[in-house]
Amino acid sequence: MRNVLAALRRLFHAVLLGLVGAGIVHIVVLLLVPEFSERDAWSRLSMASDLYRMNRLDAEAGGAPVVKSVDPLFYATACRFDLEEGMVRIKAPGNVPFWSVSVYDRNGHNIYSFNDHTATGGKLDAVVLTPAQMIDVRKDLPEDLQGAIFVEAPIDEGIFVIRSFVPDDSWKPIVSRFLDQSSCELQDF
Repeated sequence: MRNVLAALRRLFHAVLLGLVGAGIVHIVVLLLVPEFSERDAWSRLSMASDLYRMNRLDAEAGGAPVVKSVDPLFYATACRFDLEEGMVRIKAPGNVPFWSVSVYDRNGHNIYSFNDHTATGGKLDAVVLTPAQMIDVRKDLPEDLQGAIFVEAPIDEGIFVIRSFVPDDSWKPIVSRFLDQSSCELQDF
């Protein structure tokens, strides 16, 4: 009987110690949530610049990247936008071996992606807009938007990322110029 009581006492002690430990871990995690929530891509880009400003995401631009790029053979730039203010136009002059554009919502979910094979003549010219804005644009499409890719996004705020392939060192200045000259502009319609 003594052995059974001693074993139950040890079991109770172990369970109680485990519950206290789990409680401490949960409290620490809850206290760290604000610290980690400020490290998402939207927050980092907002600390780097305002809406409608291009931000290089690769270290090649000089200095530490705003958001880590996972592939060293791609250079990237990003821009935050707010569709409540109007539609946003993305353009980049010149030709590079390959480019792609991804549109993300504020939480980082990919809404739409396309690349140079989708574009007219391989030129980057796209417009991101809400479904309501798309209805207005379709009524009277401006001449300068005739060749643009239209991305209808059911979001208010978002980020678009342009990535460009750098096949070798000789392409680095060309790809850097392509990304540096890219634009993210609020369009009135």
